[in-house]
Amino acid sequence: MQYKNLLITEEDGIAIITMNREKALNAINTQTMSELNYFFTKDGLERNISGVILTGAGSKAFVAGADIKEFSGMSSDDGKAMAKKGHDTFFAIEQFPKPVIAAVNGFALGAGCELAMACHMRIAGEKARFGQPEVNLGLTPGYAGSQRLIQFIGKGKAMELLMTADMIKAPEALSLGLANHVVPVGEEVAKAKEILLKIATKGPVAIAKVIECVNAYFDKNQDGFAKEVDAFGELMDTSDFVEGTTAFVEKRTANFEGK
Repeated sequence: MQYKNLLITEEDGIAIITMNREKALNAINTQTMSELNYFFTKDGLERNISGVILTGAGSKAFVAGADIKEFSGMSSDDGKAMAKKGHDTFFAIEQFPKPVIAAVNGFALGAGCELAMACHMRIAGEKARFGQPEVNLGLTPGYAGSQRLIQFIGKGKAMELLMTADMIKAPEALSLGLANHVVPVGEEVAKAKEILLKIATKGPVAIAKVIECVNAYFDKNQDGFAKEVDAFGELMDTSDFVEGTTAFVEKRTANFEGK
């Protein structure tokens, strides 16, 4: 696939994906969603990378929402198909075997907030704003905002934000657990990169298993505790486990190969 709305670069083994529709405040349209889906289900899996950073072009928005212009004339079936594609894509991000961090450099509203929540971590710039304003349009969130927001901030506060359409600023997002860190404007990607470079020194197979285990906790079709037991045992058959334990005993830095 040729990327039209995503700008993808690689630095130090990290893929940096920039939503590149600055004039539209990086709103997610059908093309953007297809490109995100392709990266996280195919292209990204084939790249030799240790992690991914998602951010938005310009200084105003990470992603200000879905492209509302595309909603005109849609039927119920059209809406369900659009929501299903969004769910599938954001699940692919959530389940990606390498850590994915959202560098939120402005508005993360509607689909933008949902995209950020699908990532494994969120770094917010001081001017970042989060919200699910869909009720202003007579809609509910369509890309799992009503489900993931509860995981981060609890039912009561999630209900409030979902029904009032209020935005929250970066410090409140941090205090609620929606953001991992708040940094000065312009330093969002640098902080995300700092975290990913630290993670890259750990066992890659173990990192992938951590992602699986944490996701399993929220999956009604899985027993997260059983998943952890299996993962712990399976990792003992890996070369990374041998290297990690040997390096610990020898008091040296482990040289993991992801095997």
